[in-house]
Amino acid sequence: MHRPALALLVLALVWGTSCRAQRSPAPAPVRAERGMVVSAEAHASQAGVDVMQAGGNAVDAAVATGFALAVTFPIAGNVGGGGFMVVRFPDGTATAVDYRETAPAAATRDLFIDDSTGAIRPDLSRRGALASGVPGAVAGLLYAHERYGRLPLADVLAPAIGLARDGYALSRAQAERFDSYARSFSSTGAARYFVREGGFAEGDTFRQPDLAAVLERVRDGGRDGFYRGRTADLLVAEQERGGGLITHADLEAYRPVERAPLVGHYRGHRVLSMPPPSSGGVALIQMLDAVEPFDLAGMGFNSSAYVHLLGEAMRRAFADRAEHLGDPDFSAVPTGALIDPAYTRRRMASFNPHRADTSRALGAGDPRAYESAETTHYSVVDDDGLAVSTTTTLNGAYGSREVVGGAGFFLNNEMDDFTSAPGVPNMFGLVQGEANAVGPGKRMLSSMTPTIVEDPEGRLMLVVGSPGGPRIITAVFETVLNVVDHGMDVQEAVAAPRVHHQWLPDVLSAERAALAADVVVGLRQRGWAVDESDGYWGRVDAIRVRYGGADETVDPSGLDTIRAARAGRVYTGGADPRGQDAAVGY
Repeated sequence: MHRPALALLVLALVWGTSCRAQRSPAPAPVRAERGMVVSAEAHASQAGVDVMQAGGNAVDAAVATGFALAVTFPIAGNVGGGGFMVVRFPDGTATAVDYRETAPAAATRDLFIDDSTGAIRPDLSRRGALASGVPGAVAGLLYAHERYGRLPLADVLAPAIGLARDGYALSRAQAERFDSYARSFSSTGAARYFVREGGFAEGDTFRQPDLAAVLERVRDGGRDGFYRGRTADLLVAEQERGGGLITHADLEAYRPVERAPLVGHYRGHRVLSMPPPSSGGVALIQMLDAVEPFDLAGMGFNSSAYVHLLGEAMRRAFADRAEHLGDPDFSAVPTGALIDPAYTRRRMASFNPHRADTSRALGAGDPRAYESAETTHYSVVDDDGLAVSTTTTLNGAYGSREVVGGAGFFLNNEMDDFTSAPGVPNMFGLVQGEANAVGPGKRMLSSMTPTIVEDPEGRLMLVVGSPGGPRIITAVFETVLNVVDHGMDVQEAVAAPRVHHQWLPDVLSAERAALAADVVVGLRQRGWAVDESDGYWGRVDAIRVRYGGADETVDPSGLDTIRAARAGRVYTGGADPRGQDAAVGY
């Protein structure tokens, strides 16, 4: 190599290691002292706060917010999908509610493989009636309310019913979103509800009387108001029209599962997250363990050294996800081994700070050798310190694009989250293994990562989660690092630019303008394929709890710093600016 070229290479490596990406200013977080909800839509956040102000607790508020999102955020909020909920009680104990969808009883291992050619039919797992798993959202929310709520169900459902029956004003973004999907909806039952001649406009009142009737049946009949009777009849009839598999027996058999949350530790903080069939908690804890030995703050936020380390931690976690994770009720999932810090240390032993691995060469680890893209998230905390982190999904935008006629809600396309065939990517490009194969009654693997973090004193500190397919996991990971290592306030932390790697494809993705030009040079010199064309992803909604001390802000002139003392516990809400997310508190 010529000396000038060598000098340039050395200079690029030095710059890439030391340069810190610019952190854009963010508005101050929303502040409250009694309760807070942060969700993807303002009406839904307000519904949760209204329920708390009426005497409900955080679980009541989470259930109210979830049902309200089914009305005001139909692209992902749902009664036709499923989700996960992590609850931390004021005494520090915690639980998790799994209401992930299940495969119908008639589903088979080769459901999406063409009999005549042996080829995968991804269209069948992504659009239309076969794409839908048995919905779990209603059962899960009702289970959480019955076990841990305080108010009568009628009071908790009242905000959502009112929004559906009386309507709400469409935002410009939602009106444009409906119109942009009009062609896709026109050939399905969705056209009856979500296509309007001449299009929708900002400020239009959007009423959903059929959905209001569904919610009223849930209010009056509880679980049976959805999984039996009129709503169940409408859902099964819709499946029969489209050639789907969900039957009355599937609906009656569906049950949520209460599970113990996964517990990890990071720099003295206790991390509570979702266990399988979510892969989110396992991968999050693995990635935190992988980076803990390093001085992330000293590296600098989004420097090339920092991003290089994060990419290698992400790559290893996603390789293990592909190989080992699935429904623990159907497969032997080595969860405890995967989140053992000693296992992660062994996985990171091959980490080279100067050179990137390759995903094919890296592969998955074997923990048993050592020991036997649409979703929405919301975070809730009440006056007692009860915290709820909930992520729900239809999978793709508007799920299967099939609406239940006479009921007005979309069904999910979660069957695409199964492995149609080992090694074949799903709609998010994820390659998965045999542990996640289609099976009757089985829950498909998920990336949802509802998470709660305690501070080193054992107090509630952070409630966090995100939508975004596999990028959920890395968005939550980076948000935790932003708060713990980089000292960002919660609004800064959710707004900060993100990077992502998921093992395969072997590409390090960065949000547009997330990385300085010299950082990209440094990463490419290390051997990374860097893609900056993906725009923006995830919508992290988080609540940070602060105790005592003082907050500092700068006055509008920029000349003076204003200090405001905090008395006791204060909640600060960070709503992701990538969407129209809203933090509401009181």
